[in-house]
Amino acid sequence: MKRILFVDDEVNILEGLQRMLRPQRGEWEMSFAPGGQAALQLLDSSPFDVVVSDMRMPGIDGAALLNIVREKYPAALRFVLSGYTELQASFRAVPVAHQFLVKPCDPDALRAAIDRATGLVDVLNSKMLASFVGSMQDLPSLPKTYADLRRALADSETSVDDVVKIVERDVAISAKILQLVNSAFFGITRDVTQIKTAVSYLGLNILQNLVLSAEVFRAFQPKKPIPGFLPEEFHLHAQYTSRIASKTPLRHEMQGAVVAAALLHDVGKLVIAERSPDHFARSLSGAKEDRKPLYVIEEELIGVSHADVGAYLLSLWGLPYPVVEAVAHHHHPERVRHEKMDMIIAVYIANILAHKHAPKSPESADIPFDTINEGLLESVGEAKTLEKWRVIAEEATHDAQPSARNP
Repeated sequence: MKRILFVDDEVNILEGLQRMLRPQRGEWEMSFAPGGQAALQLLDSSPFDVVVSDMRMPGIDGAALLNIVREKYPAALRFVLSGYTELQASFRAVPVAHQFLVKPCDPDALRAAIDRATGLVDVLNSKMLASFVGSMQDLPSLPKTYADLRRALADSETSVDDVVKIVERDVAISAKILQLVNSAFFGITRDVTQIKTAVSYLGLNILQNLVLSAEVFRAFQPKKPIPGFLPEEFHLHAQYTSRIASKTPLRHEMQGAVVAAALLHDVGKLVIAERSPDHFARSLSGAKEDRKPLYVIEEELIGVSHADVGAYLLSLWGLPYPVVEAVAHHHHPERVRHEKMDMIIAVYIANILAHKHAPKSPESADIPFDTINEGLLESVGEAKTLEKWRVIAEEATHDAQPSARNP
């Protein structure tokens, strides 16, 4: 049974939450704390799976509380409740909250958000992974892209299209923007997977606050060099994969989601590079020495791969489930039953073809990658289209090289 802690300094709101959530007592063990200090006392006495805190509270407010929770109890999921009029104040919670919920909160929306965020935890059943990913405050972005975005947002002549072109070059910035726009706080009733749509919904003023004032994004500054991992090459591979995935034969309504999933498919590598560079270096070295794909070595060392880590983070951040699922299974499409060509297979194929056709540096050239399982394609009636995808991959990587390397 999940243990949920609700925090608000107004007793009448807590009482209203208790009444509203009474039907959940069979699924959740709930506690209610009248303020940040009371919440910390409860957290010190016993662990909680989820902390849902109001933003505006005297003393320890929601942002400060969730920051303490992140540091001391990293496995706990962190939600912030805030009103539309509290947008500026809520910027402080962006780096520490997994998801934003708007007040007054609908019980069905609250239940869906918590169930969805905890769903992958139950599937992976890894306390190590929960702690490892849960403590992440943000994702590191490519220094040049980060600088370009700051410069663009400081310029009053910058357009939405200008910002979109910059954001699409960076996995970390794209992931964070999709997290924010898909949160309930912005009141959007459909899943958003296209970067241009996300930037348009947020607006340049909000992005400017997030980047220049709240400092939600930051440049990647590894604690030490990681042999075999070049951030620039990492981002180029993500761009190549998304370009190839955009050409796969999926329904029109799935195109935005598959491009997003392909762009973010390796986001777990950023988490591991940031949180555990020594482990990442050992995995990369092991892949070269044993002549095995990186994800295989990762699974042998700790039982989970960068795909699991990335999917876990995106799930916590509330990204659309099809995107999370495609990221989670992009090395193991056989884990899921496929009736026809779908997003998981599309990202799986695009990733392998991007590895095969894109240029590599000497540092990463010796790391093996999978070959496409043609039996899987045959099972969904797509075996004959593989050669067409290879041509698409060659064209996508060739056409993208000049602009990707010199944006």
